Amino acid sequence: MTESESQLDVRWPIGLLFAVLGFVVALYGLVAPPEAALPDGVRNLDLGWGFVMLLFGLLMIWGGWNAGRRRT
Repeated sequence: MTESESQLDVRWPIGLLFAVLGFVVALYGLVAPPEAALPDGVRNLDLGWGFVMLLFGLLMIWGGWNAGRRRT
């Protein structure tokens, strides 16, 4: 095994972490009661930020996958 084969791209674990946490937060935002102590004018912070985290995680996973594909 060469040195380049043994290196794990850091985008994979970071992307998986953000994707899983984003999914959980977005899911909580979907099922949580709407009167969960939000200031006036604020809709659903958990749902919005869950989707942002999920999108960021998916972009990181895609970046790691794309870089691995180019390397081989």
